[in-house]
Amino acid sequence: MKRSLVIGCAAVALAAGCGSASAQSKTKFDILVGGDAFFQAGYTDQKNDGNLRKTEFSNRMRLKFTPTAKADNGLEYGARLRIRTSGPSNTVTADRAYIFANGSFGTVQAGTINGLSDESGVIGPNVDGISGSPDGFWSTFYNGSMPYVMGALRTLESGDNATKLVYLTPSFSGFQLGAAYAPKYSDTATSVNRVKGSKIYSDVAEVQAYYKGTVGAVGLEGSVAYQFADAEAATTKDLSSIHAGLNVSYGALVIGGSYANSGKSGYTKSSRGVDNQQVWILGAQYTVGPVILAATYTDGRGATGQLASTVADNARAKLYQVGATYTIAPGLTTGLEYSYFDNKVGTAAKDKANMFLIDTRLSF
Repeated sequence: MKRSLVIGCAAVALAAGCGSASAQSKTKFDILVGGDAFFQAGYTDQKNDGNLRKTEFSNRMRLKFTPTAKADNGLEYGARLRIRTSGPSNTVTADRAYIFANGSFGTVQAGTINGLSDESGVIGPNVDGISGSPDGFWSTFYNGSMPYVMGALRTLESGDNATKLVYLTPSFSGFQLGAAYAPKYSDTATSVNRVKGSKIYSDVAEVQAYYKGTVGAVGLEGSVAYQFADAEAATTKDLSSIHAGLNVSYGALVIGGSYANSGKSGYTKSSRGVDNQQVWILGAQYTVGPVILAATYTDGRGATGQLASTVADNARAKLYQVGATYTIAPGLTTGLEYSYFDNKVGTAAKDKANMFLIDTRLSF
């Protein structure tokens, strides 16, 4: 019933958007080009180093193309493509590729895009990949297993960019509701996979409520999301994941955090001794002129991956971060981030790591 409601909302909105698009556009398509790039230098002092070197570099560049047009009746429509360099072989991938329509009915998106909470779910004030951010790039400089939720800070699988249909209501008094549906987990672009049991989940749906506004001099930003899906194997538990986050700002200070709980989603039904998957985040940020100062604490527990079955798959991690970002010029920043990672997997001895990350970034 829940899934039918999600699909119905998106389908009705898509039909409304397409139906009103019959009017001719006033102008040709405008094509907006943007993107970002970073260069990072990392230093990691890890207890269980396993013959690892301490220093390494990393970089990434993304380009975003957005053709848009506007019809005589006010309908705005277009597409978005985001391509990026990725992986050790420097391959080029597209993690966003969808068409959209905006009108009085709201917004419809159809194609390759991440889930609702991954796109707009609130996890705290520090989400930009530097300035003490748990959603950043610290983990690329750590070598070893950790709780799966440390890479899934919102609903458990909202980072999956399977081909999906998304509907967002118009914003009213700062509130916006959304619904998303993907037939098959991790099935994206022109891939069509109708084979039952070939993926961990099918019929993946997510609903979210988002709010941004002010009460006097206090700014508020919050979100609540729920994601659910059927497990394709009879031996695997269904997906059921909740996430809630809130930021409170006053002047230059922002304090916020979030909580996500996914229970035993994706575990084998016979699993024993593996903790429920959950992650807590608490962070603060303060802006002084061109400098942003930030700190974050993240606590995650649960299995190290999907299909967990025994206590050996269990992990608990604590991440402490502080950082500063300096704006050199519009669109150009540099920053320093320090992360202390305390991690234990199964019955193994604790692993600890001190990580320093220098980040220079261009956004255009």
